[in-house]
Amino acid sequence: MRRYVFLALGGLGLIEALVPGIVVRGFTRVAYRNAEDAESRAWLRTAVRAEGGLLVAVAIAGLFRASGSAEATAQGPDRAGDVDGGSGVDDAVN
Repeated sequence: MRRYVFLALGGLGLIEALVPGIVVRGFTRVAYRNAEDAESRAWLRTAVRAEGGLLVAVAIAGLFRASGSAEATAQGPDRAGDVDGGSGVDDAVN
């Protein structure tokens, strides 16, 4: 489930980074009654592009951590099952 959230976040960030003008126009139409009268500042597209890049970076880091935690969980029960405090060497060898 977390991976899907990170994928959606990365997709939104990629759209913001590649086409910030469309994102600004879309959110302006949602936020204002008369979107035609609203005029954005010159730096807004740059800020949206930077936000998109940040979202992509967070999504990549989150996916990387989620894949690492999945591997640790797969290995965890074997290590957690060692309740006798052994050294990890099979008892049949000793």
